[in-house]
Amino acid sequence: MRRPTFDRRQFLAASTAMATTLAAPFVRDANAAGKLSIGFWDHWVPGANAACTSVVQEWAAKERVEVTIDYIPSQGNKNLLTIAAEAQAKSGHDILAMPTWWPHAHADQVESCNDIMPQLIAQNGAVNGTVQYLGKLGDKWLGVPATIGSQIKGPCTRIDLLKQHAGIDIQALYPAGAAPKADSWNMETYLKAAEACHKAGVPFGVGLGETTDSVDTAGAFFQSFGAELVNAKGELTVKTDAVRQALEYLVKVAKFYPADAPAWDDGSNNRWLVSGRGALIMNPPSAWAVAKRDAPQIAQQCWTHGMPAGPKGRFAPFLPYFWNIWSFSQNKPAAKSLLVALSQPAAVAKFVAASGGYDIPAFEKLTTLKTWAEEGPPVGTLYHYPNPHNHQTLSIAASPAPPKIAQQIYSQATLTKMIVRHLQGEPMERTLSWVESEVEGFLRG
Repeated sequence: MRRPTFDRRQFLAASTAMATTLAAPFVRDANAAGKLSIGFWDHWVPGANAACTSVVQEWAAKERVEVTIDYIPSQGNKNLLTIAAEAQAKSGHDILAMPTWWPHAHADQVESCNDIMPQLIAQNGAVNGTVQYLGKLGDKWLGVPATIGSQIKGPCTRIDLLKQHAGIDIQALYPAGAAPKADSWNMETYLKAAEACHKAGVPFGVGLGETTDSVDTAGAFFQSFGAELVNAKGELTVKTDAVRQALEYLVKVAKFYPADAPAWDDGSNNRWLVSGRGALIMNPPSAWAVAKRDAPQIAQQCWTHGMPAGPKGRFAPFLPYFWNIWSFSQNKPAAKSLLVALSQPAAVAKFVAASGGYDIPAFEKLTTLKTWAEEGPPVGTLYHYPNPHNHQTLSIAASPAPPKIAQQIYSQATLTKMIVRHLQGEPMERTLSWVESEVEGFLRG
């Protein structure tokens, strides 16, 4: 996520990795000739936009389509403002990149991708459940899951500090190049490790604020307890044993987080890791890459791995991007052909390499690219980042509530607010009554 203290465009890129499958040919017809306008997310990794441009230009030259590419930054929510403006004007790019909730928010204005998603799934493997949850409305595919910009926010742990203070060899639990051996990495172990590292003066750097990093982490923990504020049917489920159990646990472990964790933003955990003050944060590899640049002695001790398991399983925060075609696009056949080209293994490998392993493809057959195995230091530090062994369920906070309700729970940071309220001494039942009132308002809306 964006960190106020450094420039994403200074994030370090990695060496290239290539596969060999070529994009499917674009069959031109009377409606498909001419131009194509694309609005991509503006990557902060040097070279990532160039890699995307080269794939598009190769396709365009082959298919003789004139393309225009705009890279739209997420700083200041410019990408979200662009989505809203084009939706209102019913004019703009043919293809526009949309994060997480936004395809559902504009479901009636995006073109169905039902004619291309089945072939991509047959070729690249099934997509994870979060992509289906956010990328489909009923039987309609709202877009194609984008490799570029998609991320997992799992633990990045200091190998040395966790071993020294909690007696846990995280590399043994998550060995490079092999399946996890992490049955012992559960909620009890996590709590004990958090306490031990707190006592040693190197607390886990997990935020309890109202920005996305904090909300994403809280959401994964709630799901690990089977705790839902609203279920998939849209029914209010706040006052349940699962929610109480999750809240009790999260308040217990929050006492071992930094004292100012309720005020943390999306830059706080990055600064915490790079400063050397903490033993663990929850983040994609951007924090590690900044450490590699600014504090290499710390980066050499970092290991990215899976979440602790709870009573209902092991859940990790996953935030996908989608490439969507507006229903008012002037060149839908060409747009769909390009999305197929962008989803070919060779293109995906190029995007992953150019992002230094940050970008995550949604398709199960594309999670073992060599970039993650070879990145370092230490070599293999990102091997488990893309969940290559399906060791955990990739999720998004506030699911499985209907997306338009979940988006409100997410954007209002209801999960972290309830943790902080109870942490600060409010009785649990009063906190749950407050949450129930808040969510009832979302349901009415």
